[in-house]
Amino acid sequence: MSTHTEHPAPQGQEPLDLNAPGVTRFDIVREGARRDDIEIVHYEPQVLPGTKAERRLTRLVAGLFLITGLAATAFLAIYIWWPWQYEPGRGGDKFYTPLLGFTLGVALLAVGFGILTWGKKLLPKEVSIQDRHEGAVDSEGRTITGQTMLYMADELGVKRRPLLGISLLAGLAPVGAVVAAPLVGGMISNPHKDNQMFRTGFAAANTGEKIRLVREDGRPIRPADISAGGQLTVFPGIEHGVSNRHADSPTLLIHLRDSDALTSRQANERVGHGDYMWGNYAAFSKICTHAGCPASLYEQQTNRLLCPCHQSQFLITDNAKPVFGPASRRLPQLPIEVDSEGFFVAKSDYTETVGPDFWERP
Repeated sequence: MSTHTEHPAPQGQEPLDLNAPGVTRFDIVREGARRDDIEIVHYEPQVLPGTKAERRLTRLVAGLFLITGLAATAFLAIYIWWPWQYEPGRGGDKFYTPLLGFTLGVALLAVGFGILTWGKKLLPKEVSIQDRHEGAVDSEGRTITGQTMLYMADELGVKRRPLLGISLLAGLAPVGAVVAAPLVGGMISNPHKDNQMFRTGFAAANTGEKIRLVREDGRPIRPADISAGGQLTVFPGIEHGVSNRHADSPTLLIHLRDSDALTSRQANERVGHGDYMWGNYAAFSKICTHAGCPASLYEQQTNRLLCPCHQSQFLITDNAKPVFGPASRRLPQLPIEVDSEGFFVAKSDYTETVGPDFWERP
């Protein structure tokens, strides 16, 4: 059976002496309410101290907080130690992101339900009415405010129910670590290990190895394979070069007309890329620098390359400079030449970052 206490605001009552012997904290809270023209019309503890109902609710809330701590700890363990780099097939890296989402979701749900249960079931119900007013706060007002805050802390019941305090600390500490994990993650594992942000499937060409440009079926390409004004998507002629393992390597090989090639070559010379073209042929990354979509719609009359995702357009004859849409950086150009057998090869890897901008890029 529940009990409740009514605390109407007395009319014409003398102010309470806050330092008088026997004055309880709730007396001070009630006095503060009276001075602020607050009428406490209903105050009812939802469970009586020491009852089975209180112990059951305490265990429930503590269990939810402990689940929060376990899920957040699992998130941290997965974030740090679970294999995340792509591997072909059905490796453990396929579960990295789903496990992060699952453990973080469980942690947030558990802490949310724990706080709701604590507030809805363990804290007293109170209904108060206050008239709005303004005025300076004196020293007694500050005392009342401080005692009110302490009383609210008492009503949380952490001192009487130490299990709640322990479980709350055990649950929220890992959640705090989860918030900090992405910020310190780069200190745990170097995000630029092996310089992967600047390497594609053509990287071996930096050592002098001839990396041929090949079609999707692996066949190498000769200049005669592309007519003037035409274009072809090519890939590095290495093992798995056409697979997702080298998803940053698709390249658009374009055969420019004579006048367009002259304009493009002059634009290349202005930025120090004078030897990047071979004859009338130029090769540009197919990965849009805005959001990584495939920029593959080439309009040969205007020499513009369109990305269909967000409508960015790049002018091929001006170093693939963005001329429309959200992209703010030109498409990187691949230096190319023809080997002794007449096939296109990369002279080196891309000399600029392929794909969208990232915040670590100087």
